[in-house]
Amino acid sequence: MHKTDIQEELYIWKRKIKAFFSSLVYYVCRVFPIDPDKIVMWTFEGQGGYGCSPKYIAEELLRRNREGKTAFKIIWLLEDTEKEFPNEIQKVKNTLWRRAYHLSTAGFWIANTRTFYGTRKRKGTIYLQTWHGTVAVKPIGKYRGDRLPKMAYLVSEYDSKMIDYALSGSRWCTNMWPEGLIYDGVIVETGTPRCDVLFRGVDEKHIQLRKEYHIPLDANVLLYAPTFRGGSQNKNRQVEAESSSLDFERLIEALESRFGGTWYVFLRLHPQLAAQMDAFPMKKNNERLIDVSQRPDMNEIIAASDVCLTDYSSALFESFLTGMPGFIYADDLKDYVADRGDFMFQLDEIPFSVACDNEELVNHILTFDLKVYDKKRQEFIKRLGIMEDGRASERVADLIVKLRLETESKT
Repeated sequence: MHKTDIQEELYIWKRKIKAFFSSLVYYVCRVFPIDPDKIVMWTFEGQGGYGCSPKYIAEELLRRNREGKTAFKIIWLLEDTEKEFPNEIQKVKNTLWRRAYHLSTAGFWIANTRTFYGTRKRKGTIYLQTWHGTVAVKPIGKYRGDRLPKMAYLVSEYDSKMIDYALSGSRWCTNMWPEGLIYDGVIVETGTPRCDVLFRGVDEKHIQLRKEYHIPLDANVLLYAPTFRGGSQNKNRQVEAESSSLDFERLIEALESRFGGTWYVFLRLHPQLAAQMDAFPMKKNNERLIDVSQRPDMNEIIAASDVCLTDYSSALFESFLTGMPGFIYADDLKDYVADRGDFMFQLDEIPFSVACDNEELVNHILTFDLKVYDKKRQEFIKRLGIMEDGRASERVADLIVKLRLETESKT
């Protein structure tokens, strides 16, 4: 056995021991009754804020509460309880005992990432997994093959056994979830709640974010959202943005040349990385570059943008729902595939151009053909059976209400 294998087995052993002792706390908390109206939510293992699909589900449930149709109590698990939330949502520090108490007494769990290893779910609690990615080029779960760390597999498998319903926004995701999420349970095609804002809030978010970041209301915005780097459960999480070869000045010049107007760039780190950093790592200061990494809701940033640029993030397959142009800048393509595994699509299958250096990226922007892109985009949406229409949150809320009524009828 190699040294790295021994280290991994030792790491796994330590995680399992810790999970076992954590699970005992959940059994202690079973002395308290389950409140069927209590919903516990979290994003990115507690590191995220008020964002992603749980946010939009919460907003729909709160709307129904205010109308007197429901009486749900929403608890949100957070590493940082200073983050801003609606007053109706109770923020709870994500410590073991607090987490165990609230999860053990909740009628529902709603999350966009895995539960915490060692968690125990009671009979009578319903777990809805919204997941934080949709269609994507980067592989997840079993699609990573032998590049999926053993600990990541164990955590995914452990969590998936507790999930009651996984939400899907496309036939492609429905077919992919069993291998991608390592999940063989019920999949409900509701649409993706966080995508609702892309159909019903674009004009509002365009104005709101430009005012908040003090840029002209008629300015154009490119969102640059590099995907997660590192993150294997037995490795340090890291991002390579500080050594990115992307030339922002040339990028802005190309955008202004092709599309006209004045352009700004919103810089957005992955939430799990943003939680560890105060700011996007940049070598140069430029007033046209605005760090929005600490903003909790990625999709309102997408809604406020005009073009999306990423490497392998699924954000591109959400931003294109508005019709906005999208580009891929993958300066570490070979290294990323070697570390992560083969992509879910051949790059010539997707509607986005792929650049491996600045010269290619600038050329792709300058020669961008909106009609050709839009045709490819619509064909891709049809082929994958993407069903987003801005009403996913309502469908999920309807499901929760239905399940709540079923629980009541059994008591």
